[in-house]
Amino acid sequence: MSDQMNPTIERILQNIEKVMIGKRNVAELSLVALLAEGHVLLEDVPGVGKTMMVRALAKSVNANFRRIQFTPDLLPSDVTGVSIYNPKEMEFQFRPGPIMGNIILADEINRTSPKTQSALLEGMEEGSVTIDGVTRKLEKPFFVMATQNPIEYEGTYPLPEAQLDRFLLKMKMGYPEIDEEMEVLNRAEKNPPIEELQPVISLEELRELQNQIKNVYVDQTIKRYIVDIANGTRSHSSVYLGASPRGSIALMKAAQGYAFMYGRDYVIPDDIQYLAPFVFAHRIILKSEAKFEGISAEEIVNRVMARIPVPIQRLVK
Repeated sequence: MSDQMNPTIERILQNIEKVMIGKRNVAELSLVALLAEGHVLLEDVPGVGKTMMVRALAKSVNANFRRIQFTPDLLPSDVTGVSIYNPKEMEFQFRPGPIMGNIILADEINRTSPKTQSALLEGMEEGSVTIDGVTRKLEKPFFVMATQNPIEYEGTYPLPEAQLDRFLLKMKMGYPEIDEEMEVLNRAEKNPPIEELQPVISLEELRELQNQIKNVYVDQTIKRYIVDIANGTRSHSSVYLGASPRGSIALMKAAQGYAFMYGRDYVIPDDIQYLAPFVFAHRIILKSEAKFEGISAEEIVNRVMARIPVPIQRLVK
């Protein structure tokens, strides 16, 4: 069994690490979502490097990067674009919004109204946006990394469960270690490294990688393992609403991306065990008693996996 990092993926990660310090797991998971044509929700406090991570990823794959700062007064047309009447041409002309890019940073998505949130989420789900009755396709690759402050912060609109389900993965960055933060300060003395970052692959190469992911083999025993975990979240005594079938599909696609990243053309149970909390936790609604006891959704996913027998891997050619 090969667990050697795919050379192309390793080049992208090393490039991101020229800017980001000590957050390789976050970079890896972000790449998994990008390769699997999914989207990421990052929940964390301001100032830990979320924006820098996304910019470094966009530069590394030579993607068209767009940033949307969500505020309470932002309108859906500020995201998707708007048709403006041109008196000289005597016709309406479309001016594209920031959603018309390859890699989109949706910053503080829970600070804007649900109506504006849904404008972005349509593009994430359908790969297109409808403006003035006209449906416009979004260019591939199309990858959204949304950030949100913890919902305990004032002035936030928590994302509804149906919208959370649109994100392939949800994760946190956390604060850096002391040595890592010292290195951040040392680098900040000079020119920001992000300005000098160069692409290591083209968009066409990225599209080819996304196509290769689909050929990663998922055995029936692995698929059954995914379904058993999803079912386990639905029947758990602390859970009000368990992981959806869309969550099961998301876990399979994420596992294909993760296996490919580590040089394998097949998924193993370890891939599922590592990724399940990132894929399922934000899709689970806990009962109020569980919340009161301080139980997290990640804990529930891990408890469910602990009760399910790990499938015996068949020989893979």
